[in-house]
Formats: sequence, structure tokens, C-alpha cells
Amino acid sequence: MAYIDLTTQNFNETLDNNEIVIIDFWAEWCGPCKQFAPIFERVAEKYPDITFAKVNTEEQPAISAQYGIRSIPTLMVSRDGIILLNQAGMLPEEAFDKLITHVKGLDMDQIRAEIAKDEEDDE
Repeated sequence: MAYIDLTTQNFNETLDNNEIVIIDFWAEWCGPCKQFAPIFERVAEKYPDITFAKVNTEEQPAISAQYGIRSIPTLMVSRDGIILLNQAGMLPEEAFDKLITHVKGLDMDQIRAEIAKDEEDDE
């Protein structure tokens, strides 16, 4: 298995202790989730340097509520503990690869500076 299952017990620790975390929010009854699962697993196998995880929204409603998950599948990407993407819908494998390349290439110092500036503007 190329991914881990996240629960309220290990969610924050996983985001805090891994550079890049890609999370698939899903449920057993969800048809599109079942279609997306093999794509997610194939991509996870290709990138052993990234932490891939799944959240079963039926078993972990608190996590789903905390991150505003309203439809599934939803893909969430975190780098250095910063949520960069929280998007509902399936992602084709080619687009998934492009997303990973983009996330790896981000200048996180610049991202943190932009977040700090936005927070200052909100005060």
C-alpha cells in the first residue's frame, strides 16, 4: 500500500512531519471515489518521496468538517504544513503528475511571505 489512512489521531502529525502530503477524501459509497482510487494509488507508487494519504469521510467526519469537505472525492495538498489545494473532483493521472511537479517547484518562502502579507492586510 502506497498510502496511509488518516484519522483524527494522526492527521496533524502527518501534515506537520512530512514535506508534501496529498490527501484523498473519499467514502465507500462514492462511485467517483472508487474510479479515482486506482489513479491515486498509481501516482502514489510513482512518488515515494511524497506522503499520500486517504481520509474516509464516513469514519472521520471531524476532519471533513474542519477542512470544509462538502463533496467527494476531494484532493487536498499540503507542503510544509500549508494547505495549497483543497479541490473537489477527480483528477486524471496526467494532471495529477503536473500538479505534483508544480507543488515541488513552489518557492515556499515566497508562499509564506504572501500569507504573512495577506494576514497583515486583514488586520
